[in-house]
Amino acid sequence: MLSTSKLLAPALLALAALLSGCTVDSVAVKRYEMQGLQQAVASQQADLTHLKVTGDRQHQELKGLQSDATQRIIATIQQQVEPPKCPPVPEPRACDTESRDTGTSDRVKGKLVVGEVEKAFLVGPNFVYDARIDSGAETSSMDARNVQRFERDGQEWVRFDIPVPGKDDAFETLEREVARNVRIIQANEEGHERRAVVELQFRIGDHEQKAEFTLADRAHLTYTLLIGRNILRDVMLIDVGREYGTELPRSIRTSATGSN
Repeated sequence: MLSTSKLLAPALLALAALLSGCTVDSVAVKRYEMQGLQQAVASQQADLTHLKVTGDRQHQELKGLQSDATQRIIATIQQQVEPPKCPPVPEPRACDTESRDTGTSDRVKGKLVVGEVEKAFLVGPNFVYDARIDSGAETSSMDARNVQRFERDGQEWVRFDIPVPGKDDAFETLEREVARNVRIIQANEEGHERRAVVELQFRIGDHEQKAEFTLADRAHLTYTLLIGRNILRDVMLIDVGREYGTELPRSIRTSATGSN
């Protein structure tokens, strides 16, 4: 009979071989699992790197788009809003003594000093007359011929002829609205005369104003114009015995009819 040790030897060898094979398989399995984990981690890292690169590129693209939009907005604003400009420096004007010539007049406490006769410029027809300054007359008077009344826009108007200075039997026709009417009682005749009063603009020296003038035929009188108290009051003072104490501007003297 074989001994017990000889019979157990093959069994022990077989058990050892079996145990050895289990150990090798377990190690192989663990190595396979580690490689899988490493590959998964590497794949995740690659994905993260790709996402980061993609995010950075998109961020740069958004920054570029925003910068372009900002530049377009600034350019549009600059086109619509014109930058302020300094006004041009005006060239120095040469002294123009003619433009400052407003006529000459003496004044006392703001009132124009006039003589008994003055040169008067009638605005409109631009005639210059010798005007009689008379403090005894209440209302100023203008030589008028062929006075005709008519209605315009429901208002009373008057058409009349005034003499052209320096030209015998020459007249110019004017039309004015009637400011009021006055009743004149004739000393040598019975009854009265109804005269129209109109507003005329005139100038004496450096003084110009609009005032009421009664229209009357002054052919038998020396002066075409009469300056009365309605103009003198609070405006002029009469220097008795003096004539032509004022002077009209040169531009009027050289261009107006009857200026000589």
